[in-house]
Amino acid sequence: MLLLAQKTSQVLLHMSVAFTITYVFTGSLATGGLAAIVEPVCNVVLLPLHDRLWARLRKAAPRAWFRSRNGGSAAAAA
Repeated sequence: MLLLAQKTSQVLLHMSVAFTITYVFTGSLATGGLAAIVEPVCNVVLLPLHDRLWARLRKAAPRAWFRSRNGGSAAAAA
């Protein structure tokens, strides 16, 4: 239950920041409201892609490091 409260608080804070910054720059309540909705939705869509990319980089990094330490040959890494 506490985790749900924390996540809800984070989402509301995030939306409030998006709204406030957009409103300050544009002076428009509609644009601020739109940004408060659209920006978090974009984050929900993009975050899994971002995490997948970093997982691939973490997986590939040790191999690249090993090859560079052994003269760069693929045979040395195998």
